[in-house]
Amino acid sequence: MKQISARGLLRLILVLQALAALGIGVAAIEVFGASRWQAFGAGLGSVLLVRLLINANNFAMSARYASPTPGEYQLGVAARLRMFGEEFAASMLQSSWTMPRARPCTRIYPGSQAPPVLLLHGYGCNSGYWSRLMPLLDAAQVSHAAVDLEPLTGDIDAYAPLVERAVEALRAATGAGKVVIVAHSMGGLVARAWMRACGTRKVARVITLGTPHHGTCLAAFGVGLNAAQMRRAYPEDPDELPGCDWLRALAASEDAATRALVTSIFTHHDNIISPQTSSELPGARHIAFGGVGHVALGCNRHVLAAVMQELFRVRER
Repeated sequence: MKQISARGLLRLILVLQALAALGIGVAAIEVFGASRWQAFGAGLGSVLLVRLLINANNFAMSARYASPTPGEYQLGVAARLRMFGEEFAASMLQSSWTMPRARPCTRIYPGSQAPPVLLLHGYGCNSGYWSRLMPLLDAAQVSHAAVDLEPLTGDIDAYAPLVERAVEALRAATGAGKVVIVAHSMGGLVARAWMRACGTRKVARVITLGTPHHGTCLAAFGVGLNAAQMRRAYPEDPDELPGCDWLRALAASEDAATRALVTSIFTHHDNIISPQTSSELPGARHIAFGGVGHVALGCNRHVLAAVMQELFRVRER
């Protein structure tokens, strides 16, 4: 039986939300005598409130397992409210507009001196996640492709052949010997699994955004084999890095040269990756932010500027 795609699942959720809003609106008219505009506001407001509470719950759950926040990244009340608003807006935009409409795409700029970029999304998402980064790549004339990692709840290792095909297609279309991978969340683990399976000779750089390199406690609430592979676990040996067996095996397969290819960009206020220091990968280059949520990593202008700067660093070499 074919699994539903992230696109199909998000469209189904949108339909259910619309039906729920309609039901609440009708009830407001029939029971409370509300006007049509009041009923519309009650239905839409109820859906938005539920989404807002889900977002707030993510922050509350991540706080239970959070790593200590360095002093320079501590936030006041106003900054926390801004962060929450940005994350809520990013989540609504992605799940209600860009991802339900998105399709895998490739854009080639002949003659570009920059290595082509392959975009890998995270758990429960699709290629639409990159709606804010792709215009920046277009403006810089950087060839790129975005793929959908399916099946939605599949084995992370099983995504490696899809990545290999996409890398080969980019190399063939551009004539480039190497590609840069930019990956959000689970996508960073997919990139590392692909390097374990296919080697690193085609890799100019791997840039991960909010990737749970050592697992996240919130993955325990996820569905599917890929969620299980991202679970946080603590080994009996205190000298071993935390993470489930799959994550520890992935780490054991990598040498210093492989780790040196990775740039890990993360936020000390991630509301999905917790503890947040799970994104710190020994041997990799690290770029830390504060006051940014997990989904917003793909929308925040400062984070996207850092991604583009990393791409320019690759170009200069």
